[in-house]
Amino acid sequence: MKKNLVLLGMMAVGKTTLAKIVAKKQKLEFIDIDKNIEKKNSMKISEIFDKKGEAFFRIEEEKEVLKSLKKNNCVIALGGGAFMNKTIREDVLKNAISVWLDVSIKTLNERVKWNQKRPLLKKDGNEKILKELYDERKKIYKLANHKIICDKLNKEKLAKKIIALYGKY
Repeated sequence: MKKNLVLLGMMAVGKTTLAKIVAKKQKLEFIDIDKNIEKKNSMKISEIFDKKGEAFFRIEEEKEVLKSLKKNNCVIALGGGAFMNKTIREDVLKNAISVWLDVSIKTLNERVKWNQKRPLLKKDGNEKILKELYDERKKIYKLANHKIICDKLNKEKLAKKIIALYGKY
């Protein structure tokens, strides 16, 4: 029985996309924490932030991640801020194999530019907000078991790298 594989990193790095690919290739269950929270609350993450607040969302996120980590043979895509939660982080580090998907601020900014679904971003000044978030989060993200720089790799190459790392366990 293999440990779960957890992909973490900033918004728009490709956690969900890569987790789906890896899960399919490895015949593992795919879990998207944000999608599960949306389903449970019958609203999008941005609506949850607007109507119930970030604190409510973070409580829901913790419950969902801890529940998912109890399963086996899963590839879990965490939300960008989930690993910042000490309880989540400790459980991930103890019970899963974690991979930090890292990209440059420039790449992140390009990817989020047209996306209105990001509750922590406004329409203007995203690069500054992204840089502040990244600078704060990278200190914690670096605690993950592995780090992959994703800027110059396509989805297939990234999936292969992730699978190779996972195969070592």
